[in-house]
Amino acid sequence: MKKELVFSGVQPTGNLHLGNYLGALKNFVSLQKSKSCLYCVVDLHAITTFQNPKELNSNILETTAGFLASGLDSNKSIIFNQSSVSGHAELAWILNCVCRVGWLNRMTQFKDKAGKNRDNASLGLYAYPVLMAADILLYHADKVPVGDDQKQHLELTRDIAHKFNTDYNHEYFKLPDPIINKDAPRIMSLRDANNKMSKSDVSKYSRILLTDSNDEISTKISKAKSDSLKMPSSSDELSERPEINNLITIYSSISNIDKDSVINLFCDKEISFFKSELKDIVISLVEPISSNINEIKSDISFLKTTLEDGAMQATERARKTIDEVNKLMGFSID
Repeated sequence: MKKELVFSGVQPTGNLHLGNYLGALKNFVSLQKSKSCLYCVVDLHAITTFQNPKELNSNILETTAGFLASGLDSNKSIIFNQSSVSGHAELAWILNCVCRVGWLNRMTQFKDKAGKNRDNASLGLYAYPVLMAADILLYHADKVPVGDDQKQHLELTRDIAHKFNTDYNHEYFKLPDPIINKDAPRIMSLRDANNKMSKSDVSKYSRILLTDSNDEISTKISKAKSDSLKMPSSSDELSERPEINNLITIYSSISNIDKDSVINLFCDKEISFFKSELKDIVISLVEPISSNINEIKSDISFLKTTLEDGAMQATERARKTIDEVNKLMGFSID
């Protein structure tokens, strides 16, 4: 029986952090055991806002090293950077001509990212969801791991695929289904639990990077925003204590202990004691990944070979799709 095909991507806009690992990479590693997977460093998406070329190049390699250090295996999954496969941009233009402006106007992420000064946002940021659709449809992905912030974009991908199929009277593109990992935690900023942990946050203390040293992790956990109360005695308290809820979520996700059990374990303790225990468990996860990243990053030739091999495999699949789409649309001269 043919394996289901999974596609997902991560932007190379800085070091990967704990939220990336617990929310996505951990699941990526699990999926490659039973699915046919393509994992893409989506550098074309990154340039929706200006990227320093040297930093972007370095970040592509950094993200690839993070993939591999977290457990992704280039012998099991196709790992490549998006710009190395021209089919992504080619199909994106075609799908731009299929997608309706009204559909894009409903995309809430553009409104959030562009803010009040939307007229100054790039066209690329506005059309970002169409490129995402091209990423997925180019490989005829069956499944796409998505978080809450990307579900609307996957729905748009399905709408675009359906319209293309209807316009050209051919059931060509699959309508991909989401993989909603209900166990995947939503890791928030250590400085403001109302916002997700993010690479773009101005405060370096808001996130734990997968390259952080043990001392850096200890400092960030110690400085993590909490409150003046003791640890909660029941889960009922968590909705009113978002910072503590976030720290408990991190502990629960790393230890594979449910949150109620974590609360029972620490309910009679001071927050300082819990933070000390949390520090140890975060270090136990991050330290080997950080060591692996540093080792892999030192071998630039290996990283480049990994991306080149992945790009060759991805290009072979993508070229077939582009040729078939061109024929359906009348571009190919018979």
